[in-house]
Amino acid sequence: MALNIADLFEHAADAVPERVAVACGERQVSYRELDDRSTRLAHHLASLGVGKDDHVGLYARNSIEALETLLATYKLRARTVNINFRYVESELRYMLADADLVALVYDREFAPLVAKVLADAPGVRGAVVIDDGGAAVPDAPGVPYDEALAAAAAERDFGPRSGDDIYLLYTGGTTGYPKGVLWRQEDVWRTLGGGIDFLTGQPLPDEWAQSQSTANGPGLAKLCVAPLIHGSAQWTALMSLFTGDTVVLIRAFDPDQVWRAVQRHKVNVLVVVGDAMARPLIDLYAAGGYDGSSLLSVSSNGALFSQSTKDAVFAALPNVVITDAIGSSETGFTGISFASAGNQQLGGPTVHPGPSTIVIDDEGKRVGPGEAGRIARGGHVPLGYYKDPEKSARIFVMVEGERYVVPGDFARVEADGSITLLGRGSSSVNTGGEKVFPEEVESALKQHPDVFDALVIGIPDERLGQRVAAIVQPRQGRDLDLADLEAVVSKHVAGYKVPRTIWLTDSIGRTPSGKADYTWAKKFADAKLGATKPGNPETGV
Repeated sequence: MALNIADLFEHAADAVPERVAVACGERQVSYRELDDRSTRLAHHLASLGVGKDDHVGLYARNSIEALETLLATYKLRARTVNINFRYVESELRYMLADADLVALVYDREFAPLVAKVLADAPGVRGAVVIDDGGAAVPDAPGVPYDEALAAAAAERDFGPRSGDDIYLLYTGGTTGYPKGVLWRQEDVWRTLGGGIDFLTGQPLPDEWAQSQSTANGPGLAKLCVAPLIHGSAQWTALMSLFTGDTVVLIRAFDPDQVWRAVQRHKVNVLVVVGDAMARPLIDLYAAGGYDGSSLLSVSSNGALFSQSTKDAVFAALPNVVITDAIGSSETGFTGISFASAGNQQLGGPTVHPGPSTIVIDDEGKRVGPGEAGRIARGGHVPLGYYKDPEKSARIFVMVEGERYVVPGDFARVEADGSITLLGRGSSSVNTGGEKVFPEEVESALKQHPDVFDALVIGIPDERLGQRVAAIVQPRQGRDLDLADLEAVVSKHVAGYKVPRTIWLTDSIGRTPSGKADYTWAKKFADAKLGATKPGNPETGV
């Protein structure tokens, strides 16, 4: 039984060939066209020498071509390497070297930078240039995308594949250079691709179950707002393709373009990443002029909605269901929560743990209700990190005789078995011996109606070692009262967690997926600390 990404997609393409598979901007392609184009790209990559276990870099914004690149690579039993399109030259050089790329597919806008780094990358055998609609770039390295497809064969003659083929996902690198996480394709499908029921843990019987279900209904339209360079977006798209749904993509996050796409394609499921995307979307929708009546669900993957954001969503779209799913590159899915207007909701950043998700203490033992520890996930887990056995040994550990992955996220177990997220240990603030997790304080800050966004970090303090600091983006046109903000936060968190330093800013630094960019926050704080003195009203101290 080949529980393989390419096979699962091809089964759906055979089941519903004329259904719209992907739409992006003014273009859309059917399942038949998507299969044909990704097959042709696979043959072109094979002509460059790409084969089993080779690495193909994807350095592009969202597009139909980007999704075709993923599928083409898996058809060859090769591996896609996701490269952040915000990377500067040194970061791109790191990725080409660390990931051992043999080929690169990239947007034409990045051609000048690609030309610089390819000159020092002898392992890269060829490149394919996506026409991104921008200005022509002379001497762009590689073959134009459409020319590569036109000259390639369209036969599916790749031979058998295996569930042991590798899916490779590079982490975001928010605390350093990214690392590649190696998954068996069967394991990642069981974890993120629908191969196991997210709630019951019941596995699908075989590779045909998803494609067979597609012919019995029209399918859903799912708009994936996050960039495909991130795992949550890749698996939103891939699972949709396994089940015959329509994937709608936005090239770059723009609230107006999102709502126009919702209207045009009658989107049923809107998938975003936390408040950073949901807040501007809901603010714009509430202002009027858009029709979101087709929406059944608003979902967040990778970052939880604050309660104030949920309230705003229900005020604007009272008939939708909100889902919050958590996980990481190393764990895949670890928990989910559901909410609907008028129904009792879990308090705080709280979710129901997924199958094989537990919380353990420092000795590797499960903790009970009321106790906190690190989230651990067993069952279908990655093989480890690419070229980093030492880090693999630290993250992948034995718990009760079973292999678990423990990436460092902290949580508290509640009396009903749910878990409340506390945050990543590496970003926690140690103030006077007390540990403060930024996410909890950020959620409290967002309870104030004049706060649009916030990040929390630790800054040096002579007496406490560190003190809690917040960078806050007020809502446009609002005059945020810091004393009132402190009063609101104090209602939701203990006194030692309340920020003692608050800086206001016009915008918050975040990654392309909407996740917190704590590296940006630290640089912001360093600049402020170097330019201000205690007692300055801007600092709130």
